[in-house]
Amino acid sequence: MRRSVKVAFMVLLLLLPLAFWGAERARAQNPTLYWGSTGWHVMRVQQRLAQWGYYDGPIDGVFGYQTWKAVRYFQWKNGLAVDGVVGPATWAALGFPSYTPTPAVSRGYATDRDAVLLLARLIMGEAADEPFEGKVAVGAVVLNRMRHPGFPKTIPGVIFQPGAFESVSNGQIWRPLSPEAVRAAELALAGWDPTGGALYFWNPAKAVSPWVWTRTIITRIGNHVFAR
Repeated sequence: MRRSVKVAFMVLLLLLPLAFWGAERARAQNPTLYWGSTGWHVMRVQQRLAQWGYYDGPIDGVFGYQTWKAVRYFQWKNGLAVDGVVGPATWAALGFPSYTPTPAVSRGYATDRDAVLLLARLIMGEAADEPFEGKVAVGAVVLNRMRHPGFPKTIPGVIFQPGAFESVSNGQIWRPLSPEAVRAAELALAGWDPTGGALYFWNPAKAVSPWVWTRTIITRIGNHVFAR
């Protein structure tokens, strides 16, 4: 009897690493993709969309405008959130194995390095010349939008929502990252919100939509006004 228990225990020890490897492999198969992503994961999506008649662009592994537009059309036709981001639900609808993703924010600290770097890119694009607190504030606005019912529920979804951020439209989001921008993203993800819950920010010295001035202003940090 003892020998049977011992054998069963040894088998369990052997199987646990395999189960862990399988779970990690499944995770690696389906990363979150968004405008700017590259690689063979993007090619898989492009191929499937082309196969099903949603995409007629090149199968080049570059998530650009044509891929983004095709993803949004596919999401709309299949009753998904139309955010142009290939997350778990869109992967599953495309017929690929799904997995449970690691949340971008958990227990007050960042657990997803991709989320940190993408948020840092947005901070760099929008607030490269702002004081450090202003950089954190821009990251906090993204996270506040995620928690608000009127915005997408993911960092990529918020950042790449059409017309949401000028740096996405003009390409400044892809400028080289600074260590300060990365640190600001980490602190925003850790829960620091210098804005007090703002959903919008703008530079009053620049031309902006008159509509934004109808929002309730909370504070000003550096050159940016923050409002809800």
